[in-house]
Amino acid sequence: MKKRNRIIYWIATIWLSLGMLATGIVQAFQIKQEAGFTDGLNYPAYFIVMLGVWKVLGVAAILLPWFRLLKEWAYAGFFFTMSGAIISHLATGTVSDIFPSALLLALTTISYIFRPASRKPIFQNHPVAA
Repeated sequence: MKKRNRIIYWIATIWLSLGMLATGIVQAFQIKQEAGFTDGLNYPAYFIVMLGVWKVLGVAAILLPWFRLLKEWAYAGFFFTMSGAIISHLATGTVSDIFPSALLLALTTISYIFRPASRKPIFQNHPVAA
């Protein structure tokens, strides 16, 4: 892996992790500012807490060097969560609140594309899968 790709991966992954960890903690502990932010999306409170816990677990899966297949699930979860957030903002008319979700979606995609082979599932490195 080229040095440039490694740098891109780690910058995107660190920012993604910080963003997901921050929002995950805020959602999991139902901090008042976040409750007001998500009330407009019409999600039940338990769903927001669940998303927060999953975000924190996803950050751990992406940062830890083990469990390659679990990383795939974490990236998929982040992708679905952020694209769902964008769609939710569009559907509820809170378009001005899309930027954080779009940024985290972009960081998820960049981190996924530039991740090193050591963080990909073994079957992706197999000649038949290439």
